[in-house]
Amino acid sequence: MKKLATGAALLAGLALALPAMAAPGQCSITGLDPFDCDVTVDGGGITFVLPSGETFVFAHEADGEGLAYLIPADAQPGRYPEELGHFAPVEGEAGCWLGEKDGTKFCAALVQ
Repeated sequence: MKKLATGAALLAGLALALPAMAAPGQCSITGLDPFDCDVTVDGGGITFVLPSGETFVFAHEADGEGLAYLIPADAQPGRYPEELGHFAPVEGEAGCWLGEKDGTKFCAALVQ
């Protein structure tokens, strides 16, 4: 059985993790079933790779909120990532955030 760190524990890891570290985790995003992933956390955000090879980036701003971006699997230098907009924590769902722009929800948890 996997024990997962979510919500406050995950964000505490964001604040304390210097330099960035990748750890096994469980991730999900709207449109996909939950999947195993390597979650990279640092003082500024969360990053994980989707099964399609695209990279999801959450850049923490304050109070658990931030901006999210999607980087194509075949990203080339000079190309901008797709901006997914502002995300805020989902009340009652530790480790999950909801996008204001189109209702995209993502969740990330570290395996402990």
